Amino acid sequence: MCGIFGIISKNEFSKQAITKLVRQARQRGKDSSGLVYITDTGVLIKRADYDIVKLLKQTPVSTTRLLMGHSRLVTNGLLDNQPVVRDGVIVIHNGIIVNEQEIWDGLTTTRRMEIDTETIAAVANEFLSKGFSIEKCVDEILQRCKGIMACAMYIPTLGKIVLFSNNGSLYLGKKGDAYYFASERFPLTLEECKGVKQIKKPFVIDLEKVENIEIEDKRARNSNLIPEIPSLSSEEKILKFEIPNVQRCTRCILPSTMPFIHFDKDGVCNYCLNYTLRNVPKPKEQLFDLVKPYRRENEIDCIVPFSGGRDSCYALHLIVNELKMNPVTYTYDWGMVTDLGRRNISRMCAELGVENIIVAADIEQKRRYIHMNLKAWLHSPHLGMISILTAGDKHFFRHIETIKKQTGINLNLWGVNPLEVTHFKAGFLGVPPDFEEKHVYSNGAMKQMRYQFLRLKAMSKSIGYFNTSIWDTLSGEYYRSFHQKKDYYHIFDYWRWEEKIIDNTLAQYDWEKAVDTNTTWRIGDGTAAFYNYIYYTVAGFSEHDTFRSNQIREGDISRDEALELVHDENRPRYQNIKWYLDAVGIDFSEAIGVVNKIPRIY
Repeated sequence: MCGIFGIISKNEFSKQAITKLVRQARQRGKDSSGLVYITDTGVLIKRADYDIVKLLKQTPVSTTRLLMGHSRLVTNGLLDNQPVVRDGVIVIHNGIIVNEQEIWDGLTTTRRMEIDTETIAAVANEFLSKGFSIEKCVDEILQRCKGIMACAMYIPTLGKIVLFSNNGSLYLGKKGDAYYFASERFPLTLEECKGVKQIKKPFVIDLEKVENIEIEDKRARNSNLIPEIPSLSSEEKILKFEIPNVQRCTRCILPSTMPFIHFDKDGVCNYCLNYTLRNVPKPKEQLFDLVKPYRRENEIDCIVPFSGGRDSCYALHLIVNELKMNPVTYTYDWGMVTDLGRRNISRMCAELGVENIIVAADIEQKRRYIHMNLKAWLHSPHLGMISILTAGDKHFFRHIETIKKQTGINLNLWGVNPLEVTHFKAGFLGVPPDFEEKHVYSNGAMKQMRYQFLRLKAMSKSIGYFNTSIWDTLSGEYYRSFHQKKDYYHIFDYWRWEEKIIDNTLAQYDWEKAVDTNTTWRIGDGTAAFYNYIYYTVAGFSEHDTFRSNQIREGDISRDEALELVHDENRPRYQNIKWYLDAVGIDFSEAIGVVNKIPRIY
């Protein structure tokens, strides 16, 4: 996914005029970039696998009547880049097309590139050759392609640019005699454009006809930023799957290796005895009343934090179809969102016609941080320190404030599963669950200070933790734990969380499941399979066991059903684990070898 932008004018302008649009587009990703502009000799296209700001500085155009481009978060098409050029059709595209093979099967032409955006140019070419108007070609594109499509399509020989989208992630405004467009409203507001509107129906702009197209590719990266999901191999045999011989609670399925657990004379654990029902929604009417002051007629009126996971996707379905709000979704990509997660983001937003705003971290830097911390962890394995491997995603909470400022929308609606409570992650560090607190006056700040003290103690056993990622970790945790949150509500405080209903509903959107597990939980998260493998291998349980135990307590499933489910869900996910370790640059055999040698605590 990427940020696209452009200026189209009757008169010449300097490339400095586009600087604000360029810098805002970088928010969506800066792994690769591209520009299209008109020169005296024709149309020149420049593509690079580095930052758009650097590419713009290297572009020797002084003045032009057209300059448009993109700043891209690499999803698929690792060897190809935008702008895509095919038979004279130039396309820049924000989104992911999720039914590429189906599209190619319906065309008379063949595929030439890896990148999904090529399908847009191919459909356009096929129907232009049949004499269709450019508007009719766009209709064919929108009918055939599934997933987010926010596009600028330029056909120089016709002298036409057409802007279109199927989810509203494209805006158009005017400044003087020039058209400005961008993936979001905010940069056009900064440019003081007039009449800014969201583009959904095709909008055609006429230019002079140009015959010549030149392409210049610049490459700096020697390896793929995003590894492909691997095929099964003999390497998979390194992964262990032992059935632990442990005492389990007679009511839920928590084992004796759960931190701070103890059992009564009937074998019932303290987690069950102290459990308060969580999945008991309040009347929906209360939420309708709460959001009433935020509603805007035919305008975006709420932000939905959106990972593409099961719960946020179902929450978006409810917000659009039941709550009848007009949301914009917000995704924070920190380098551990898999392509499966991104494709589900694309599916849901396209089907529901919802704009998606992405804030992308410096992915290579984030992965370096994970690499350093994982190396430190492998040097001195400690179950209480596993959470440091996921610390980089906590800036999610920081950037929702960024999106609120940029959109002018305060209300945010979250789809947090009320049963996803994992006391054990901090428990292995020595932090007791809330019901074990001996001091009733222990507040959030005190708990966080105790947690940081215990973590610092654990970090001292491996000097590698004291690296350049520390500030990233601490600042992210500040925004998660201390920064004041307001104007937000949780959807599942008002709708009951029911797994079968959720899975059946998402199936109606062709929501994609993982190839290496039957569960639908955390399958778009690149980190989960690895850390759950560690927990299960060493402690004999994972977050699947705690989740299923909560379902038992809620009366949603039986204990026998839970045991059967976790036996399947705790199986090692080779493909996801391999993807994760490849992404952060750690040798699979080395990492799994260390985990397998850790003494079991059961």
